[in-house]
Amino acid sequence: MSTKDFLEKDYYKTLGVAKGASADEIKKSYRKLARKYHPDANEGDARAEARFKEISEAYTVLSDEKRRKEYDEARSLFGSGGPRMPGSGGTSGYGGFDLGDLFGGTTGSAGGRLGDLFSGVFNRGGTTQQARPRRGADVETETSLSFGDAIEGATVSLRLTGEGPCKVCMGTGAKAGTVPKVCPTCEGTGQGSRNLGSFAFSEPCKTCRGRGLVVDDPCPTCSGSGRAMSTRTIQARIPAGVADGQRIKIAGKGASGERGGPAGDLYVRVHVEPHKVFGRNGHNLTLTVPLTFSEAALGAEIKVPTHHGMPVSLRIPAGTPSGRTFRVRGKGVRRKDGTTGDLLVTVDVQVPTDLNAKAKSALEEFRDATAGSDPRGDLLRQASA
Repeated sequence: MSTKDFLEKDYYKTLGVAKGASADEIKKSYRKLARKYHPDANEGDARAEARFKEISEAYTVLSDEKRRKEYDEARSLFGSGGPRMPGSGGTSGYGGFDLGDLFGGTTGSAGGRLGDLFSGVFNRGGTTQQARPRRGADVETETSLSFGDAIEGATVSLRLTGEGPCKVCMGTGAKAGTVPKVCPTCEGTGQGSRNLGSFAFSEPCKTCRGRGLVVDDPCPTCSGSGRAMSTRTIQARIPAGVADGQRIKIAGKGASGERGGPAGDLYVRVHVEPHKVFGRNGHNLTLTVPLTFSEAALGAEIKVPTHHGMPVSLRIPAGTPSGRTFRVRGKGVRRKDGTTGDLLVTVDVQVPTDLNAKAKSALEEFRDATAGSDPRGDLLRQASA
């Protein structure tokens, strides 16, 4: 925060107390306002978050006897009741001079002493950072779908158990009737720094564990963390064409964020139950159809089922071998671009096992009629070569 901002902010007005208010009055007013505007109790409300920051900043100064004295002295000297340079319209400038320049003078000047005073108040050389919103964690779960629901898409109910704002303390971490206070170590930023000699880097404050707040009397349910395990049920849409083992991302349905931060994402691992008739190969459905010996040898037109549709006719050419696959276009799984895969039909020629006398006689005649044809002739010659 700049020196100009510091002088223009009335911390007493922010907390709704008189300038001569006692420490108990200041503390009581802060607790009341902090409970009302805490981000965990006003999720997604940017105005409430900004108000909470103003309240915390004011309490940080006015609750400290030394800082409050320095603040009062500065306001008395340069505030609305203090001296002004000619042509000044307020406390933000004096005859065209910026207060930041005025306070940045040499160490021996009045400006230099005031600059030191303000640095002492905020302990950051004129700059204060506020604790940043924290994104919620991602959550993973699993669900099972029938073969048909996986192809057509379905809306499923998911019961999720995970961390969220504690319902007893409304996420404040403080016992009922109390409120948290700004962390004295990081002054509400949630960040500390580690010095490694030639450079330093930021890390979560060890006192408040990155929250920016500490509690004197913690909530017994969440032990002061402001977070607790909870169970919720959501409705999630699983898109058409999902495959077994596929991981679906549902944005914004993970754990709740902190200090107004966005929620994490939900990842759903889908398990698809097998079908009694159909199989799947990518966006194509697969089907095995039994074929009689005569249909394979003489040719035929047969009916084959489709998934959730009317059967279709499939022409089998004469002399079709067992294991041959035919393609029925457009009867498979719908893709993301709106097109549809195919149905792959594989024929399985059935060998008769229970023959009556007439059928046996007919096959014997067929055998005699084709006696000159040896399907294994080439195989034997190639093996002996």
